[in-house]
Amino acid sequence: MRRALIVLAALLVAACGGTTAAPAQKNSAGMDKVNAGVIAIVDTAPIHLGKAKGFFTEQNIDLTITPVAGGAASISGAVSGQFQFAFANTTSLLTAKQQGLDVKVVANGVASTGEQGKDFSAVLVKPDSPIKTAKDLAGKKISVNQLKNIGDTTVRASVRNAGGDPAGIEFVELAFPDAPAALQSGRVDAIWVVEPFVSQAISQGARAVAWNFADAAPDLTVAMYFTTGRTDAGLTKRFTAAMRESLEYADSHPDEVREVLKTYTKIAPDVIAKINLPKWPVEVNKASVQTVADLALADGVLKEKVDVSALVP
Repeated sequence: MRRALIVLAALLVAACGGTTAAPAQKNSAGMDKVNAGVIAIVDTAPIHLGKAKGFFTEQNIDLTITPVAGGAASISGAVSGQFQFAFANTTSLLTAKQQGLDVKVVANGVASTGEQGKDFSAVLVKPDSPIKTAKDLAGKKISVNQLKNIGDTTVRASVRNAGGDPAGIEFVELAFPDAPAALQSGRVDAIWVVEPFVSQAISQGARAVAWNFADAAPDLTVAMYFTTGRTDAGLTKRFTAAMRESLEYADSHPDEVREVLKTYTKIAPDVIAKINLPKWPVEVNKASVQTVADLALADGVLKEKVDVSALVP
């Protein structure tokens, strides 16, 4: 599905005659109207918080945040002109760049905390599972929310780091909300999930055997905000400024992050109070993006080497 949507985006670009920058539409107050395609998850709290705090208004931007199902929808929407800016994970953006799509990162999105036991992404097993460490995941059946993406790449990294061979892992595609039940029923040996599903599953007895984002690279950049050549350079500069302010504010105001999560997610308030929040550094960790690209290439997720500097200025 991801590849089909990205190919569709490429066809839409061809049909529209390329990616010539177009002026933004104005609202009645003369502000630039911007539509951003953003997944309604914990990771994207900064843009919601930044909108509520007025950081985009200060940049003369009338921001609409449109929920999307995932990175493929973000990329196809941005490339086709539906969104001026959007949010997608690092592997999805690397894949889009490899396929020749006109995407360029404008701001950091979300990062791993880098702390074992205190990150927002983990590989979990049943409490009585014989799997004790990441090494034991070799040859097992593990769920990920999307095949050939950042989940399986980073899970393989955890296994390698622990001295195991990830070649025989069988990855199964399951939506995050469905993964804990699949684990309990024995359909899979382990699940990869992110918050709030990490905390929910652990509260139900699941046990963490790997913190895959923390294992893959120090301070891993997990996702980023991006645009295309359709978007005016001046507007991009202002959006980036507002986004940077939003990231900095979110990273230093975790209590306000937990409050804004109640406004755009369906996570129960008692779960919001307990989840491990990610980090939101202002700067993209380019070294970690290169690490993901190299791992994805070695695992066959990417087919050829990607020029990371062309994606992340």
